[in-house]
Amino acid sequence: MMGASMLQIVLALALVMLLVAAVLLPMLQRNERIEARIRLIAVDANAKGAAAGALPPPPAGNVFGRLLRHLGQSVVASGLLSRKSMDDLENTMSASGQRTATTLPMFVGAKVVLLFAMPFGVWLVMTVLHLDFHPKILPIMFGAVIGLLAPDYFIRRMRKKYLKRLEAGLPDALDLLIICSEAGLALEAGFDRVAAEFGDGNAAAAQELKLTASEMKILSDRRRALLNMGTRTGLDVMTRLGGTLAQTIQYGTPISQALRVLAAEMRQTTLTRFEEKASRLPVMLTIPMILFILPCIFLIVGGPAVVQVMDTMTHK
Repeated sequence: MMGASMLQIVLALALVMLLVAAVLLPMLQRNERIEARIRLIAVDANAKGAAAGALPPPPAGNVFGRLLRHLGQSVVASGLLSRKSMDDLENTMSASGQRTATTLPMFVGAKVVLLFAMPFGVWLVMTVLHLDFHPKILPIMFGAVIGLLAPDYFIRRMRKKYLKRLEAGLPDALDLLIICSEAGLALEAGFDRVAAEFGDGNAAAAQELKLTASEMKILSDRRRALLNMGTRTGLDVMTRLGGTLAQTIQYGTPISQALRVLAAEMRQTTLTRFEEKASRLPVMLTIPMILFILPCIFLIVGGPAVVQVMDTMTHK
């Protein structure tokens, strides 16, 4: 009885999802046609049609991706998420290097879809493999929790990798910025130049410098744009960099000298972190040595003596 009612619930959810997809697909196609027309209108008229041919078409994506994006947009527009939750999600996406307009709707849509898809998958596995749980609702609820939290786990991993790449490439980017500063380039032009030259070496650092340069051109207070580097990423090195550059702008101190000191401090911090990891290595090797190396040594050293003792006792 419990299995039949659960099957009815799952089938009803699947039917609802199909109806939602049937309603949303025409709307998605209409929005894509409007975006394509706007893109054609935005082509520069002076290009005489050449720019229109050279302009790459917008990525069409697959149907599932469009459904996720539109579903997330519907959830965001409905007001189910508070303003604070939206701000936290946007900050997390920004700190992960995902700053496109479709990232947040895709994330929210993935959470909604997985919230229903994972319980259905768990129920399907239990049915096919004839697994018996008491009560059966517990694995299904566990699947719902996993589906709801899985996108958060993946975005945290993406954020950690992005910040790690950013922190690793920042000293080299500062060296290039020192060269640009000593060559006479302004700070905004130096950021743009380093972002262009450093894109293949470290995309994370290039992206942050490019975004900072854009904010410095737009905002009335350039110091606010520099301080936003630390606020946006949450890294201590970016906070120090933004604060130092803001002070140099405020008091007129040489930028190249401040950048040179910061680059040396960052490299020293990285070296100190490597030394800390190396100092923990003997402690971490203790357990493997006890479990795998010492028994072999005892066997080699004491094995012959044990064999001789056993042989002597046998002859007696």
